[in-house]
Amino acid sequence: MAPTRRRKLAILGYRTAGKTAITVQFVKNEFVTSYRPTIEDTYYKKYTLNEQNYELDIVDTAGQEDYSLFPVSCSLDVYGYVLVYSVTSVKSFEVVKVIHDKLMDVLGRIKIPIVLVGNKTDLDRERKVSTEEGRELAQSWKVIFLETSAKEDSVRVVRKSAQFPADSANYRLIKALNYASRTSRLSSTES
Repeated sequence: MAPTRRRKLAILGYRTAGKTAITVQFVKNEFVTSYRPTIEDTYYKKYTLNEQNYELDIVDTAGQEDYSLFPVSCSLDVYGYVLVYSVTSVKSFEVVKVIHDKLMDVLGRIKIPIVLVGNKTDLDRERKVSTEEGRELAQSWKVIFLETSAKEDSVRVVRKSAQFPADSANYRLIKALNYASRTSRLSSTES
C-alpha cells in the first residue's frame, strides 16, 4: 500500500450554509441539529480510498460575509477547498461567488482543487437557488459541483468529468477532490 497522504481541506461559505453540518456528517457520520456559529474548528479524519490512506485535516471556517477578509488559515498549506452555499439562500449563493473571487486573488495562477457544494437539498420546497444556477457557476469556474443534504447524508454529483460510483457522501467528496486535484495538476502543466 502507498504511504499515507496528509491533506488539509478548507470549508468556506456564508453563515448558516451548513458547513459544520457537512463536516460533522463527513467526520462523525452524524447530523448536527442545533446551530452554533463557528469561529474556526479543525476536524481530523483518517480515510481510505482506492487502497490509498489519507489523513485529513478539515478546517471548518466561520461564516463568511461578502465584506470579510479571507482567513489566513485557509491560504496556508491547503490542498483543496469546498465552497458551500445553501440552496435555500440566494445570499449564500452570492457570497460564495465573492469567496471564490477572494480565493483566486490569494492563489493567483496556482491551480488547486475546488468543489462547489449546494447544501440543504432536503429543504427542496424552500429552494431559492436552482440546480441549473449551481451547475452554470461550477462550469464557469471549471470545478466539480455537488448538491447535498447533510441531514440525509446524501450527495448528488451534478457536474462531473468522471464517473463516480453511487457510494456514500464521504466517498464522493474525497473522490471529487481527488479528481479535481488531478485535473488541476494536468491543467497547470499545460499552461
